[in-house]
Amino acid sequence: MVNLSERDERLRELMDDPDCDPQRLDATLRRFGIVNRLVAGWATVYRSRLRDILLSLDRPAHVLDLGSGAGDVVAHLARLAARDDLTVQWTGADPDPRAHQVAQTQQGHGIRFLCADAQTLLERGERFDVVISNHVLHHLSTTELMEFTEDSQQLCSSAVLHGDIARSRMAYGLFSLGILPLAPGTFLRTDGLRSIRRSYQARELSAALGPEWTITAPVPFRLVAEGPGRA
Repeated sequence: MVNLSERDERLRELMDDPDCDPQRLDATLRRFGIVNRLVAGWATVYRSRLRDILLSLDRPAHVLDLGSGAGDVVAHLARLAARDDLTVQWTGADPDPRAHQVAQTQQGHGIRFLCADAQTLLERGERFDVVISNHVLHHLSTTELMEFTEDSQQLCSSAVLHGDIARSRMAYGLFSLGILPLAPGTFLRTDGLRSIRRSYQARELSAALGPEWTITAPVPFRLVAEGPGRA
């Protein structure tokens, strides 16, 4: 039986291997749009928190998705903001050229994608109003987590919203079955289950990030860590 009582930081996801099967990787990246719409809860986060932040600026906003992968979260949020007549410049940044290539298919008016990590953006002088991320935190070691969250705060002036999985036995069981129709030809099932095992529970993430961060659970099996920008 899989032990979910504590985070398993030793696991590595198949798609993180630079030599993984390129066809399976491409299929995985392209199906993230469906998976994230079903489980990531960004529509709820947008309605309950992000929209208010954007409205409070009282001007066109600039939002960065750090570690944007296939770009589907950026595209989804851009559509939601457009329906609310909000003017937003959306940027997705990911250092993996394989993900960047897929993300570019989502590029359009008000949306751009960069093949870059946080340090590169800081060195270029890029700054944003809001930084978000999806499914990045569980990939990181403790040291990497602190570096990533610090960099994300340095990149923005208003707020940071990092969304990720909340580890639980129910999440593991439901995902193992629910992902089956989408899994053939991809890494979705293996990597998704490994992601759950690597992910945090709310108290763990709160302890790791400290009192400056607020941890909420906007939808089942999801956590959002919100911190202040420092740019």
